Amino acid sequence: MAISYFLGKKGMSRNQVNKLYPVLYLLNTLYTLYMFYEFKGIKPVVHETAFVHPQAAVTGNVVIGKDCYIGPGAALRGDWGQIIIEDGCNVQENCTIHMFPGVTVLLKEGAHIGHGAIIHGATIGKNCLVGMNAVIMDNVQLGDESIVGALSFIKEGEIIPNRSVVVGNPGKIIKQVSDEMIHWKTEGTTLYQQLSVDMHKNWQACEPLRKKMEDQNVSEKPYKPWKRTE
Repeated sequence: MAISYFLGKKGMSRNQVNKLYPVLYLLNTLYTLYMFYEFKGIKPVVHETAFVHPQAAVTGNVVIGKDCYIGPGAALRGDWGQIIIEDGCNVQENCTIHMFPGVTVLLKEGAHIGHGAIIHGATIGKNCLVGMNAVIMDNVQLGDESIVGALSFIKEGEIIPNRSVVVGNPGKIIKQVSDEMIHWKTEGTTLYQQLSVDMHKNWQACEPLRKKMEDQNVSEKPYKPWKRTE
């Protein structure tokens, strides 16, 4: 915001802005620190071990448990109802969680919500995986240890039994989740629980380098997509 302000309204050149970059970067960082918002006297409640990115927006009646990860761009709107995110969950980048008035959205322990997914007025069972850009509509009850494929749509009021694999639009149950699949899913969720720890310890705003460092390589243990584990 601060950078675009000086480039636009102030009419400064890019070279002039570059000289002010460290100060502007700090202003930009401070501007994004307000990720929590009170609504009608109700403030979010966040466990100290959870990591909520400064570019997420958490509003009103939202409760976030321990070891949770909330990514940048996530919008958790507890304005008309309540959102409860139990321990060990992750809500990744650009997800939206909301509801109609008077409704509680519940993500049970270990729920894993992939990039860009929308949860609206639903209950997500324990240790479930909701794939990227999936949409889970009002009054859906997604059973424990279920897996919803990327881009799937589960229509209003669906009751999905435990350990179901759901894909498509509208979502259909195509098979049961095997022990191997839930092991793979749990391993992925554990990575996000560790990420919350690592972000608290190692994450900070910085000014970017102008060239790559020689030792700037991938060092994490690889995690394979499901198809490659079979």
